[in-house]
Amino acid sequence: MANSWQGNGWQGQQWQGQPWQGAPAPGYGAPVVVEHASLSRRFCAYLLDILFIFAFTCLLWLAIAFIGVITFGLGWTLFAILPASGIIYSAVTLGGAYQSTYGMRMLGLRGVQAETGGPVDWITAGVHALLFYVAVSTFLLWLLDIGIGLLRADRRTGHDLVVGLAIIRTP
Repeated sequence: MANSWQGNGWQGQQWQGQPWQGAPAPGYGAPVVVEHASLSRRFCAYLLDILFIFAFTCLLWLAIAFIGVITFGLGWTLFAILPASGIIYSAVTLGGAYQSTYGMRMLGLRGVQAETGGPVDWITAGVHALLFYVAVSTFLLWLLDIGIGLLRADRRTGHDLVVGLAIIRTP
């Protein structure tokens, strides 16, 4: 057993002589060194995002008002989506091609799936934002959320863990 791997169910299978020895496992790319974002950088990115969310909400308000005039008041029922404008903003930007909100882009951050490092879809990004706003609206949940981020070495907060997302620095 001197030439075999001694753990994780590999007993008896030869480690040496594998065609992928010294290279990444088949089906996976080369390992990438990931530097997780600090909580202070994420907080500053969110402060910038508040400005972008405000501008997005104003544009959305103007568009709904215009649609309401054209449809003789019927379109004004769309004003009900205005409270969700922050979630829509995060879903579109974090789930988009750049994998980051505008504030995150300005500070060199992006969101990836924690397990694979792959891109985040817009539904996961929207649920991530929804969980963040639920935590922020309740002081104890927000405290627990931030506390989890402070205790973990990778600085992933509670809502990151629930949806399987990691915020990392861009190279």
